[in-house]
Amino acid sequence: MQGSANLNLMVKAARKAGRSLSKDFREVENLQVSVKGTGDFVSRADVAAEKIIEEELRGARPNYGWLGEEGGAAQGTDKTRRWIVDPLDGTTNFLHGLPHWSVSIALERKGAVVAGVVYDPTRDEMFIAEEGRGAWMNQSRLRVSGRHRMKEALFATGLPFAALPALPEKMRDIERVSPSCSGVRSTGSSALDFAYVAAGRFEGSWERSLMPWDMAAGLVLVKEAGGFVEALRPDASPLESGGAIVANDRIFAKLAALIRDQ
Repeated sequence: MQGSANLNLMVKAARKAGRSLSKDFREVENLQVSVKGTGDFVSRADVAAEKIIEEELRGARPNYGWLGEEGGAAQGTDKTRRWIVDPLDGTTNFLHGLPHWSVSIALERKGAVVAGVVYDPTRDEMFIAEEGRGAWMNQSRLRVSGRHRMKEALFATGLPFAALPALPEKMRDIERVSPSCSGVRSTGSSALDFAYVAAGRFEGSWERSLMPWDMAAGLVLVKEAGGFVEALRPDASPLESGGAIVANDRIFAKLAALIRDQ
């Protein structure tokens, strides 16, 4: 795919941050046995990766706004566009030395996400999408899976950590969905979950309590791969409400009915 100048900039920033994180990830195993543990180290790696991305993106487009997991929000002189960035989606996996985490970058224009990049440095898989131009992984065009029977469908969702209030609802979701499908996975990276729906690896995914940077890039990937995307409430916005259901076009209605029938 020959992307726009902005998409190419996003890919470059994701790769550069991915290289920095990969170097840090190789050190995590050595730190697992230390008394202090890996927490502080990973926090620094996360912040450093966001700084790399911000320098690349805002250096080239200083007038765009910014919303980052670590750095918060900043208004740009161009109020119609902003970058939405999660430098390390899957921090807990990273912290434990599990090779399943990603860099997520999205571009929002007039309130709609128009381009997204999700990069998995451990597999060197670069998922990209741009409004009206399809979704791709490296050089391969992406398309959501064609499975339409729930009993063959594989879904992904995140499990709330610690004492987050969404846990009871999420457990009820799983109790409703699991009996009708071939499995539900919790991989630890919502950005990759959505990218995998776009790639046809999962039939669908849903989340109840995400931040905009967790899902922005993944949403446009699913849309451009031919999938359906809605908030938990059909009249709401996924980015504003923090909840989303994504799935292939044949499974979406069945999954959404189970999630919404609480």
